[in-house]
Formats: sequence, structure tokens, C-alpha cells
Amino acid sequence: MAIFGQTIAVVVASFYLGLRVELGLCFMAIGASVISNMIAMTMFPPNQRLRDWNAMLTLLFDLMQLGFLVFLTGGLNNPFALLILAPVTISATALSLRSTAVLGGVSIVLITGLAFNYLPLRHENGEIIAAPDLIRFGFWAAIVIGILFLSGYARRVTREIHTMSQALLATHEALAREQKLTDLGGVVAAAAHELGTPLATIKLVSTELAEELADHKELAEDARLIREQADRCRDILRDMGRAGKDDLHMRSALFSVVVREAAEPHVDRGVEVNFQFGPRKGQDLFQPVVFRRPEIIHGIRNLVQNAVDFANEDIWIEGDWTEGEIRLRLTDDGDGFPPDLIGHLGDPFLKRRTSARQTEKRPGYEGMGLGLFIAKTLLERSGARLSFRNAKDPFLLEEESGKKRGAMVEVIWPTNKIQLDHEAAKGPLGLNQKIYT
Repeated sequence: MAIFGQTIAVVVASFYLGLRVELGLCFMAIGASVISNMIAMTMFPPNQRLRDWNAMLTLLFDLMQLGFLVFLTGGLNNPFALLILAPVTISATALSLRSTAVLGGVSIVLITGLAFNYLPLRHENGEIIAAPDLIRFGFWAAIVIGILFLSGYARRVTREIHTMSQALLATHEALAREQKLTDLGGVVAAAAHELGTPLATIKLVSTELAEELADHKELAEDARLIREQADRCRDILRDMGRAGKDDLHMRSALFSVVVREAAEPHVDRGVEVNFQFGPRKGQDLFQPVVFRRPEIIHGIRNLVQNAVDFANEDIWIEGDWTEGEIRLRLTDDGDGFPPDLIGHLGDPFLKRRTSARQTEKRPGYEGMGLGLFIAKTLLERSGARLSFRNAKDPFLLEEESGKKRGAMVEVIWPTNKIQLDHEAAKGPLGLNQKIYT
């Protein structure tokens, strides 16, 4: 859009308004934007999400390119100099404070330089078009104030929206936890009520046995032990009913156990699910113990569901690990990803007409892409990198490509993102802790 607008502005100014414009240099600047876009589209997939630093460099390039065009077309005598506000405002709404400060500083320096150094605009007859010095100074002041005010205002509004979103998320989590505790309390209360009479009977009988077996020291000791354990059961039920307990054993598990748990709902759906786990070739490492985070389990489950839905007979779930990373690969024997959509996989609301065979396998499926988007977002939140491709080599015949010829999804985590600390994984986890501490 920027390239189109700049091209129209230069053409209209030169051929319709009759202004002398350095067409060669102007189109060189516009061509630089074209080349940068072509390079970006070649190097990165369409669903690439830029990091803060990359986005800042992209906006900085746009800023410098716009500043060069304004330099060629009259400096602050050109009303389009106002567009310098755009990159800074965008940065304030989406990037970090440091990136916004860098872009704001560069913008102010750039607009100040353009106030004194520029190629003047001329009519066809050679007359220079220039605003009075006071007007140019006012325009410079307005742009500088606009940079500071709009970036500060946009950043504050964005921060307020983010804070409100976080507050709503925390509220939902608190409500969900409260509901869980309420349900847990009801179960524990019911259990305590139902077990109260048997425990009281056990305690009474064990006390009587201890008195009657006073002459048999070992048997009396066993009776007293039964009474003590009945008291302990009563105390545990009472303690759980008051605050609830967090089962520490549910926090982590072996990598293969977490993956199998995620895939479990889809292993009996008419497709053979083949699991294979082991250290990377040439490595001699124990299987890592990883965190059982909901986003990891739910993300993997969505990927397995997609593989099962579009497989013919088999899917393969393979996991391996090294000192630095843990990798999971899912492959099926279906038709694979449509080649024209591979670069867009992971984007939401990705619609594509499905074939009759796919519709039969997934009735009501419209291909919105939300499943892959949710899986990609959740897994990236856990620190993973995802890649999508087809397993089949396009240069091989059908019979040469083997059974693994369908879609392939690869998920790679840095070890320190999901693996439980080595020292913590060696020993017992200890007693369960109260949920409220």
C-alpha cells in the first residue's frame, strides 16, 4: 500500500501538477521498498511472526525510506512529511518501549535534518515552492509534538487494554480455580462424611483390641498402629477439606508419557498410532522429565487430531532429544498439506475448499485453520518452534516414497524451556502442598 501510494504521489506531482521531481532517485527509493518486500517474502514464510527487534528494523527501514523521499521532494515544504508519524505510532502500539524510543529519536533527528537539508520543489518554469520560515518551523514543531504525544498516547491506551485483558484473564482463572476448589471441597466433605463412621468404628475396635491384648505386646502394638492410622486418615480428610491439596506428581512426567497422554483420545479412532521415542542418534541420554503444562498437552492433542483425521491408515509420533533440545515429529500417510497453503499454516480463519474424501473423513469440517492456529499458539507459548511440510519427496514415485508420505509437523523445544530441573527430577517430590499458601 505504501509503495502504491508513493508511486501515485510522485507520478501525479510530476506529470499532472507539473513539478520538477527527481524521478530517478524517487523511483530508486520506491524500488528499494519493492526489493525489501521481495526479499522478505522469499526468506520468510507468510505466517512468520516478527520479533520485537525485527519489527523495529522493518519500521526503521520504512522511516528512512520515507525520509529520503521527503528529502527529494521539498523537505518540510512537502505536506506528506506528516507520514513520518506513522512508524512511531505503530511501534508504540505493538513494540517495546526501547524500540519505540529508538524510532521516536530517529524520527525527531530525521525531521530536524529535513528542516534544513532538502532538494527544493520547483515548478516547470523553475520557480521554487517554499513555505515561509515561520510556517516551516510550526510544521516541524507540530510533527515533533505529534511524535511525542501520539506515541505516548497510543502506548498508554495499549497498556491499559493489555492490563484490562490480563485482569480479565486472571479473573477467569480465579473463578475456574474457585469452582475447582468448591467441587473438590464437596467431594472431600462427602468422603469425610461417608468415611466418618467406618473410621470411628476402626478406632473404637482397635482401642478395645489394644486393651485386651495387653499381654501380647506385638499384637497390642499392631492394634495401636491401626488406631493411629485411622486418626491420620481423619486428619488428612479434614486438612484437604479446608484448603485443598496440589498433587505435585501431576506437575511433571517423562516426555513420552506427556505425549502419549496428549494423543490418548485419538488412538482408537480407526488409525494406527505408532509411537517411537529415544535419544538422537549418537547420543546416550536418559529420557527427559518435562513439565505437564496444559498448553503443551492441548497443543500436541490438536496436532494428533489433525493427523488422525487426514491419515489413511497410520500416523507416526516420534520423539528424540539431545542436551540442548527436545523434538517431536508427527507424520501421517494421507495426502499431505496443500502446497499452496503450507506457508500459511498456523494462521486463523484459513479457508480452503475441502475435497469430497476429506469431507467424508471429517463431516462438517470447513477448514478454518483454527485447530492448527490454537496448537501453534499454545506450543509457541511453551517455547517451541513449529514447522510444517510434506514428508513425500516430489521427485519420487508413489511406490518409492514409502508409507510416510503425508503431512509432517515438527515441534522443537529448547531443553531449558520444558524440562524439569535435573536435580529436582532425581529425588522424591515430597508431600503435596496446600493450594492456598
